[in-house]
Amino acid sequence: MLTHDQIWTALDRLAERAGLSPSGLAKRSGLDPTTFNKSKRITNDGRERWPSTESVAKALAATNTAIDAFVQLIGDGPRAVQSVPLLGLAQAGAGGFFDDGGFPVGKGWDEVGLPAVNDEHAYALEISGDSMKPAYRAGDVIVVSPGSPIRRGDRVVAKTRDGEVMVKELKRRTAKTLELSSLNPSHPDRTLAPAEVEWIARIVWASQ
Repeated sequence: MLTHDQIWTALDRLAERAGLSPSGLAKRSGLDPTTFNKSKRITNDGRERWPSTESVAKALAATNTAIDAFVQLIGDGPRAVQSVPLLGLAQAGAGGFFDDGGFPVGKGWDEVGLPAVNDEHAYALEISGDSMKPAYRAGDVIVVSPGSPIRRGDRVVAKTRDGEVMVKELKRRTAKTLELSSLNPSHPDRTLAPAEVEWIARIVWASQ
């Protein structure tokens, strides 16, 4: 029998896989930001409150997650751990670590065990500096999935042909421009031509 704790745990894991908090998942799903908050899971008189089928469906659509993958998140068993290459964000701008598609190659990678992200090409980057606060802080680890589709509103890592590596949010993507919103309000947004971008990949998990 499916339990109240199992369904909420699965939603927490879904948010985590997408690099979001429960409230971030709700916002991306077009729901009230408090929909998935822990405070909403028990009523004032102590009764269990379950998420609606509609809200779960919207969360799956927003994270591009199939229902069978969501069912796997419900299980009580130990969570799968995937060993992925780990590189410092500052190093990522150097040559020899990625191919033209943004897939990790070459040598010099450390490895780290993190929740499985269903992409054999996934890799981890350790944040340095404060240019991404408050979204990410120095020492946070983000997992990047070159094989995952990217949609508007996703957090992404992009590398320019000049070797600059940036963590932004995809605002708009057309045949002529790539518009990226800064995660730190004190840093500018960026608009790049496709020819300026070596690769772009979606962030699917963060260690926050």
